[in-house]
Amino acid sequence: MDSDGPSTIALTVATADWRTATQPLERRCAEVVQASLARATAELGLPGSLAAAEVSLLLTDDAAIQALNAAYRGQDRPTNVLSFPAWAPADLAEPLPPGAPLLLGDIALAFQTCAREAAAEGKPLSDHLAHLLVHGCLHLLGLDHAAEAEAVAMEQLETRILAELGIPDPYATPAGQAERMPVSAGPGR
Repeated sequence: MDSDGPSTIALTVATADWRTATQPLERRCAEVVQASLARATAELGLPGSLAAAEVSLLLTDDAAIQALNAAYRGQDRPTNVLSFPAWAPADLAEPLPPGAPLLLGDIALAFQTCAREAAAEGKPLSDHLAHLLVHGCLHLLGLDHAAEAEAVAMEQLETRILAELGIPDPYATPAGQAERMPVSAGPGR
């Protein structure tokens, strides 16, 4: 897979609340996606060109996420984040034609659910958004959390990426004890 630069995002903001709650939105989303793909590809031994992939982001509301969740996961309820990989993990190692862009997949986030979770956890919404974007990017790269060992490895990588971005460990409780935070993901996850 050939590519020359850092990852890019195609951002669609379908719910204006995202723009007023998180500033500067576009730059922050791009920074998080770039850091996620760069660190994950390096640590996981994936082709370096994946760090320059394009990710499509949809920042929307609970109603839209609920419709997507029902259609693609059979769960008729809102959730915080959905990831839709464009590639099977095994296919990520296959070369692309020279100059062809790598469209890694789509991530969608629901404003109301994310805002509610951030408030309940006493975290800035911008930090929670970053965590869920990191989580979504890792799903696009084929990581999962269905088994305990997978969940622990994924959480540890999320924590390292977030630390690079200056964001505290999202799994730590106020007393400093690690605690699992439920994170929803894309189809079949």
